[in-house]
Formats: sequence, C-alpha cells, structure tokens
Amino acid sequence: MLGFKTQKTADIILSGVELVHMMRKRQARFAYNPAPSLAEQFNTLAA
Repeated sequence: MLGFKTQKTADIILSGVELVHMMRKRQARFAYNPAPSLAEQFNTLAA
C-alpha cells in the first residue's frame, strides 16, 4: 500500500511535515517569545 488513501489525509500529513521543517529552520515567530526553542514550539503546538 503506497501513497495516501485520500487527498485530505495527504494534506494533513504534508502540512505537519512542512510545519516541523519551519520549526527546525526557526521561521515561526511567536508574540510572547520571538525566539523559542524547538521544544518550546512543539509544546505550544501540542497544547
């Protein structure tokens, strides 16, 4: 079984991968902390 079953599943997975790449490259900015660590960014998203 290769690929994704639906377009919705593909969109969700790929947007999550893209978000993690942005976090690693420190492209995300937060109003309360302009330079959070990778762990802080992940905790913010997981909450």
